[in-house]
Amino acid sequence: MAEDLKQMYRTILGDHFPPRMEISFIDDSNRQTLIYEKVGWEIDGEVKGLRYGENPGQEAALYRLTNGNLILGQTEMLLPGNYLASDIELLQSGKHPGKTNITDADNALNILRYLTDNPTVVIVKHNNPCGVAQGDSLEDAYLKANQADRVAAFGGCIALNRAVDLATAEAIVQRYAEVVVAPEFEAGTLEVLARKKNLRVVRIANIERLQRFVGQRCVDFKSLIDGGLIAQWSFVPHTRSAADLTMASSVHDGDTVQIQRAPTEAETADLLFGWLVEAGVTSNSVLYVKNGVTVGIGTGEQDRVGVAEIARDKAYRKLADRYCFAETGMAYNDLDDPDRKAAIDARVAEEKGGLVGAAMVSDAFFPFRDGVDVGLREGVTAVIQPGGSLNDYQVIAACNAAGATMVFTGQRSFKH
Repeated sequence: MAEDLKQMYRTILGDHFPPRMEISFIDDSNRQTLIYEKVGWEIDGEVKGLRYGENPGQEAALYRLTNGNLILGQTEMLLPGNYLASDIELLQSGKHPGKTNITDADNALNILRYLTDNPTVVIVKHNNPCGVAQGDSLEDAYLKANQADRVAAFGGCIALNRAVDLATAEAIVQRYAEVVVAPEFEAGTLEVLARKKNLRVVRIANIERLQRFVGQRCVDFKSLIDGGLIAQWSFVPHTRSAADLTMASSVHDGDTVQIQRAPTEAETADLLFGWLVEAGVTSNSVLYVKNGVTVGIGTGEQDRVGVAEIARDKAYRKLADRYCFAETGMAYNDLDDPDRKAAIDARVAEEKGGLVGAAMVSDAFFPFRDGVDVGLREGVTAVIQPGGSLNDYQVIAACNAAGATMVFTGQRSFKH
């Protein structure tokens, strides 16, 4: 049985999807058609498409938009020919990509396009970021992103917004990853990455021009169980600079309740960084960031208190693992020395999981103050959220009592 399961992942079915696809939007006086062509790569003298879909046994095909120009109301679609994840260049494959590799890379680019000013690395696992960091160099950013959640980063998709240099390549091959995506690879780096024979090394030249994709929309399709489709415009975060932030304020019983302290420059940077990372996190979500690095990411929960607690607990666990690995070269979960574990736990508890001075990010408003209280008890000093709850005044009061600042974006950032 075990060998049968292993064989399942090695079996490539091919696919029976046609080479072209058209989707038309039609009303009484107008027909707008989007034209797509199937993507494949030449591997060992044979053109191959996606390895498989979300699971082995699910055929899948990747299509890129080659023609058409959809305009609905005043909104125009990103024009054909502006390719990112739908037109990847495989430099090294071993195993060629499957559907999850492409969607992980795509979501990493979805985040990276808003973070182009500094060397930035996004590590995605199961279509959610597990570590995002900015640094003084690409290697610095990668090491911070990897250490943000060293356990989850294992087998992830690493996306970098600068050409990969030798130092960064050497750091990457110390761990197991599925995919590395970058705009370019400097001389000698492919030889380094080739040490991992099944690593998919992907070049997407347009990463160097990610600013072109900021604020641009495409049609987002969701398939239903009966074959139906939901079509929507893709999400665009409106809050991308300090000028877009609004100091938290609410009217309750005729009185205005407002936040008492504006964010510092460092807090503003973390708030904006976290909000832009948030656009790539499955809802309900709460995340904590500090000094341009994600500290704890909670995803896909049903209640906002629970997800704030999950993100907090992950921050504690990931910091303990980081300290353990730095001291012993072992993962925290593999350490059998109870005294050493107790010392690490005490250090992490004293530092409150690294959350003191962190920013708290919520993709939707806090319906009650209990959600934000989770972060405030850990020493969070800045909060960003859409605002708009009837109980905003309670959340503002909680922040004021803790000496924390809070800003509103005026826009929800759900991702399902």
